[in-house]
Amino acid sequence: MKIATYNVNGINGRLDILLRWLRDDAPDVACLQELKADDAGFPRKEIERAGYGAVWHGQRSWNGVAVLAKGKTPILTRRGLPGDPDDNHSRYIEAVVDGILIGCLYLPNGNPFPSGKFEYKLRWFRRLLDYAADLLELDVPSILAGDFNVMPTEIDVYRPERWLDDALFRPEVRKAYADLVAQGWTDAIRHLHPGERIYTFWKYWRNSFERDAGLRIDHLLLSPAVAPWLRSASVRRKPRGWEHTSDHAPVMIELDMRPAIDDAGGKTGSA
Repeated sequence: MKIATYNVNGINGRLDILLRWLRDDAPDVACLQELKADDAGFPRKEIERAGYGAVWHGQRSWNGVAVLAKGKTPILTRRGLPGDPDDNHSRYIEAVVDGILIGCLYLPNGNPFPSGKFEYKLRWFRRLLDYAADLLELDVPSILAGDFNVMPTEIDVYRPERWLDDALFRPEVRKAYADLVAQGWTDAIRHLHPGERIYTFWKYWRNSFERDAGLRIDHLLLSPAVAPWLRSASVRRKPRGWEHTSDHAPVMIELDMRPAIDDAGGKTGSA
C-alpha cells in the first residue's frame, strides 16, 4: 500500500501536475495540502476520471486539505482539528482507507516571528498534540501526514544558521514536533534514513532546487500499529522539476500489511 503526502500549492492552477504525478506514481492514498480552493471549486470530476475518490475541506484562496484514495472513496471521519471551535482555517481532514485512519494536515506557517501568527501556530500545534495522544489511545492503525511547516533538526534544513529566527525552525516549534514523536509516532523518512540529508521543499528563487538548498517540512508519522508495516519512504523529486510545479515534492511510503493479515488469520506472518 502506497501512501503519499503532497502540498500542491493550488490544486486548480496545478491540476495537470497533480494528475501527471498520480499517473506516474499511482499512490493508493494521497494527502493533499494548500488546495487554495473552496469546497465547490474542488476538481472532483477530474480526480474521479483519474481513478480516485476524494474527501476534502476547502477554503477560498488559502489552506485546504484533501484525502484521495485509488478506486474508492475515503470514509470521512473528521473535518477540522478539535480544540478551538472559532478556528475557521481548513487545515485538517481525516478519513479511513482500508482500515487505516489517516489525518491529513497543513500546519500554520507562523511567520513572522514574533507575531500573532506565530502564537497561532503554537496553539495549533498544542491542539494537534492533544488530539494525536487521543488517537494513540484508540490503538487503531493511524497516520498523520502533511505539511507540518517544521524542520525537526539541523540536518533537515540547508544552511540552518540562516533559519534560526524563522517560525519553521524556532526551538518552540521543533520541541513541539519532538514532543509529538515522543508520544509514540514514527517519522517514516527519518526512521529509514537516519542521518541523511533529505528535503521536501525548495523555494522558487536562486535555483534552490538545482542547488538542493531545501527544507524537510513534509512528514508522515506512523502510529505503533502501522510502524512495523513500513517498507520504504522516499521523496518523489521528479515532479519538483516539472514546469509550473509546486515548490514541494511528494513524499511517499510503502506499507506491507500482510503480516498483520496473516496473524489475524492464524498464520505466521513474514515481511
